Order: sequence, then structure tokens, then C-alpha cells
Amino acid sequence: MFGTESSLSMFLNTLTPKFYVALTGTSSLISGLILIFEWWYFRKYGTSFIEQVSVSHLRPLLGGVDNNSPNNSNTSNGDSDSNRQSVSECKVWRNPLNLFRGAEYNRYTWVTGREPLTYYDMNLSAQDHQTFFTCDTDHLRPADAIMQKAWRERNPQARISAAHEALELNECATAYILLAEEEATTIVEAEKLFKQALKAGEGCYRRSQQLQHHGAQYEAQHRRDTNVLVYIKRRLAMCARKLGKTREAVKMMRDLMKEFPLLSMFNIHENLLEALLELQAYADVQAVLAKYDDISLPKSATICYTAALLKARAVSDKFSPEAASRRGLSTAEMNAVEAIHRAVEFNPHVPKYLLEMKSLILPPEHILKRGDSEAIAYAFFHLQHWKRVEGALNLLHSFRMIPYPLEKGHLFYPYPICTETADRELLPSFHEVSVYPKKELPFFILFTAGLCSFTAMLALLTHQFPELMGVFAKAFLSTLFAPLNFVMEKVESILPSSLWHQLTRI
Repeated sequence: MFGTESSLSMFLNTLTPKFYVALTGTSSLISGLILIFEWWYFRKYGTSFIEQVSVSHLRPLLGGVDNNSPNNSNTSNGDSDSNRQSVSECKVWRNPLNLFRGAEYNRYTWVTGREPLTYYDMNLSAQDHQTFFTCDTDHLRPADAIMQKAWRERNPQARISAAHEALELNECATAYILLAEEEATTIVEAEKLFKQALKAGEGCYRRSQQLQHHGAQYEAQHRRDTNVLVYIKRRLAMCARKLGKTREAVKMMRDLMKEFPLLSMFNIHENLLEALLELQAYADVQAVLAKYDDISLPKSATICYTAALLKARAVSDKFSPEAASRRGLSTAEMNAVEAIHRAVEFNPHVPKYLLEMKSLILPPEHILKRGDSEAIAYAFFHLQHWKRVEGALNLLHSFRMIPYPLEKGHLFYPYPICTETADRELLPSFHEVSVYPKKELPFFILFTAGLCSFTAMLALLTHQFPELMGVFAKAFLSTLFAPLNFVMEKVESILPSSLWHQLTRI
């Protein structure tokens, strides 16, 4: 026993202050590297690497629950509905108010040197174009065959060259569409090209309309021509809106919705709502909402926040939080509060942009409903309408009755957990994606931060006061080994001396 104590004392006496400096410095460096990696992994993937490895690999080895085991089959079946709902909630939609690549997105790139669109977003657009603007009979018409390949081409210049090649063969509506979207550098040029596309598109539509009942191929061609015509008219209306011809744009949108009432996939009513708000035609806005803000129809930030804006407009100019707390909320004020409650629950990211607490970027070509991408797309076009209504933003800012936690669901399905991942794919890397609910820092990041700070402090103190820290280190180690020494003494007192002697020799 005394040999063990003497060996420990001899070992501690041989340790120099340089050893303690090296020990604490190395520990600080290692914990700092772990902290940096954990922070980077958390910012990129939203979870702790150590926790993920523990759950994925160590837990099964230690006898954790296997999600695929038969015992958990009932639980898995019980969660299937919520999983299917989560998948449907995370469906990506085409932005009804998407900008023009040549006249708007490319101009931003020329000025800032940044790419506003991600590869994932542009790839989704390419798939949309192939769905809407092509059909199985395109190979029978040389110009359409060229455009079928053009929509699959990744290089913008190659697409533009193919469109010009198609126009040399025939007046091709989809070729004009591509040039208006990607080659035109101003809205005026885009409008001119879309008018040429409209002339060609109407001719194709009339011809295919007469032949649509002659077979499946003719029906598919007519469906394609219908999509092309609707797209052209909608983009012409958007050009008119951007050029200040708002009343003309409203008329074009209304006519388009009457002519093709079943094509709701384009969400033309959202374009109409924005144009009517610009005209301050609030009664017409309410009429559109009465038709599309229905429980059986899918919701959007435009629907929910426009309804909240109209309710807030009725009370915002005279609303005061202090007065409301004294006398209570009137019926109109209660309706406004409930409408804002509903809108914020549907998309909790929007208020940050409307209140200008977060900077806006150009909206993507596709959005995720209830996600940050939808919030950007909505606020980009509707912030001016909220500012125009006196007191509306103050009412939104003073709103403190936001249900928490929203992700559990109140008026809508529980907030989906997949929005962050999808938004990171849709939004450019220079934008800081808004995350809801706000994730707290994992335990291991806090632990490694504390460990790094503590060991760095020890290394600094050891370097400055080597003798004193050496004494403290020896005292700490002696205290640490005191319980072991106590146990060894008890064992020695119980066992015979001859047996203990043999054990120590072994």
C-alpha cells in the first residue's frame, strides 16, 4: 500500500509546469476544434453531430429501441398519417408572382455579382416547362421538337440559341416565351415578345381545339396549347402590372379566370389580389377572398395575410394596446386579432419581413407553403400594401397573442418539421434561412464551449503562475485519488498480509 502511495507521489513530483501547460493547452485546442465542428454541423444540418451519432449508432448497440421491430409496429402505423401530412405540407409550389429571369433576376446578378436562384429552384422550373410546354407529338413538328430539347438544356445561352433556331422554322409560341423570360433585359421587351407569343399561341389553340376529340394525341396537344395560352396571358398581365398599367392588368386577369376557371394550378387569383390591393379596391379584394378563402381550398400566405390586412384596416387607425387592455377588445378588434392569429400560425416567418426586422431578397421561382421562401415571396410584393394601411404594421407589431408553440397546431395542421431543409434548397446561400420553431443550441455545443473556455483559462493560468498551479494540480490529484486510497486501505485491513503481498507482486 505504501509502495502505491510513494509511486504516486514520485510521479506527481516529476511533473514539471511545462507538462501542465502542454496538457491544458492541448485539451483547450481539442475541445475548441470539436466546438467549431459542432457549430458548423448545427448551422448546416440543424442538429448536433455527437447527438446524431449517439442516437443512430450507439443507442442500438446499448440496447435501444429499434423502430423497425414488431413491437413498435402499432406506433409506426399510428404515426403514418402525420408523416403523410408532413410530406404533403412540404410540397414545393410554383411562385405565382415569380420574376422574369432576363429582366429582373439577371439584372440583380449583373449589379451584385450574386446568383439569386439556386440550381434546385431552376431545375424545378425546367421540369415545369417540360410539363406545361411539351407533349408527345412535338417530334412531328420541327420547331416544337427543337423547343422540347431547349427546355431540357441547362446552359441559358444554348436555350436562347435553340429558341431563335425554332423561330427561323416557324412562329413558335414557346420559343417566344423562352426569349421573353430569359433574353429580354427589360419588362417592355418581355411584353413585346409575349404579345408575339400570344398571336402564335392563339392560332395553335384554335386549331387544336377543333381536333381535340379525334384521339388521345390531339387531346394532349390541346392541353399543352391551353397551358401555353394561359401562361402567356398571365405573364402579359404581370407585365402590365409591373409597367404601371394596373387596371389593364386586373381586367386581363379577370378575363383569364373567366375563360379558364378550372386551371387553378396557376393561382392567378393571387396575382389579382396583389393588383387590387395596389388599386386600393378593398371591396373587390374582399370579394375575391370570399371565393378563395374557403375551408375546402388550399391556403397560402397571400390568402391568410390579405384577410388579416382587411380586418386590421377596419380598426388599425384607432387601435391602442393600452386602451384595449383597459376597456377590452371590441368585436372588430377581436376579429382583427383572430385574423392575425390565423395568419401568423399559417406562416410565422412573414412578420419578420413585414416589420423589416429581416432583410428581403428576390423571391425564388418556387416556394414552400408555410416556409421562409413563401414569406419572402409574400412580403416582397405586399409590404407596400401593409405600409399603405395606417396602423396595420403597428397592430401586427403589438400583437402578443401568438399561440405557442405554433408547431402543435391550432387552426391548421401542426407546423411541419421539413420546411428548413426545403427552404435551404430553394433560397440562395447568402440568405440566412428563417427557422421555426427556433432551435435551441444542443447540449454538446454548450458543453464543448464550456470545456474549451475552462481548459484555455487553465492553460493561461499555468503559463503565468507555473509553481502555484503545480501545487494546485498536485492537491487536486491527491484529492481525486483519496477515495481510491481509502478503499485500498480497507481492502488491506480485511485481507491477510500474505495474500495481499502476493496480489501486489502479481
